[in-house]
Amino acid sequence: MSDISEQLIERVQSAFAQGEQLNILGSGTKGFIGREQQGQAFETVGHSGVVSYNPAELVMTARSGTTIAEIKNTLAESGQILPCESPLNGNATLGGVFACNQSGPARPWRGGIRDCVLGLRMLNGKGEHLRFGGQVIKNVAGYDIARLQAGAMGSLGVLTEVSFKVIPKPAAQQSVAVPLPAAEALDKMNAMLAQSLPLSGACWHEGKMYIRFSGASQAVQAAVQAYKDNALTDDIEFWTQLREKTLGFFTQDKPLWRFSIRPTAQHFLPEGDWLIDWAGSQRWLMGDYSIEELHEYAKVSGGQVELFRGGDRRGEVMPQPDPATKLLLTRLKQSIDPKGIFNPGRLHSWL
Repeated sequence: MSDISEQLIERVQSAFAQGEQLNILGSGTKGFIGREQQGQAFETVGHSGVVSYNPAELVMTARSGTTIAEIKNTLAESGQILPCESPLNGNATLGGVFACNQSGPARPWRGGIRDCVLGLRMLNGKGEHLRFGGQVIKNVAGYDIARLQAGAMGSLGVLTEVSFKVIPKPAAQQSVAVPLPAAEALDKMNAMLAQSLPLSGACWHEGKMYIRFSGASQAVQAAVQAYKDNALTDDIEFWTQLREKTLGFFTQDKPLWRFSIRPTAQHFLPEGDWLIDWAGSQRWLMGDYSIEELHEYAKVSGGQVELFRGGDRRGEVMPQPDPATKLLLTRLKQSIDPKGIFNPGRLHSWL
């Protein structure tokens, strides 16, 4: 546990004075996301430790370099968990998973990592240490800079501290694996979304629909009863591998594309190697495709696509915003980071 905020401030102030570009790094587990990295390495992993934790209030505050594993272990002592189920990726840090907006299989039901955040502290491009939001759920603090940091890839500031809500660990958990084609699995998962079921995971992988139920023991037992012939005796490994992207599907040496679309969208072309998660709203495609081609498929399905891993990362790999949003992001960047020293071009070439 270490507070090195003064060192971080001095480094940013020096970079601002010299116009030096910085490549913000935690433990480096998310280096494959976004466009090619530029600038001098600026490590924040040493700024770590839980600052405060109140189990009764379901709120924790931790420094950005704190590992998700440490946070998870601390919460487990009080029977609590991170709602967003963010991946550990070995030594993934709180700042890294927040900056890259990484959430796990439970995201549609418990919210994403940006939904957990109550407030944060960050350094702007001048080295000023600013605070946004707070440490309570009912908090209004003007423009929501805190949640804007989710997915900003470090382009809008250096995170130093994050306050977030947590939840009690469910009393029971049980999963089923039902053999179904992808299209039928999508219909089934969407039908289940309309029912009062304790869902916490819905995925299609290699010809099977995986459903996870979490909550009160009685509710979980009742939900599983309809699929008792397909119940899994041990479901922890599958959902862990899905969260950590260590299933065989993710280990292929090919470009990995991530679609964020309507869960009710049909299982569309192109034909290829697919994994469907979040009851259909997140779909992974493995293979060599052009982003322009896949963008058209995503647009028809009411969503967007990004090149998540691999492939040519010199061009645009993230969905491009509409002109109004692009103008807003550009102005925010200029306001927070006037000399453009933070992760230049990592999120978009023009940011």
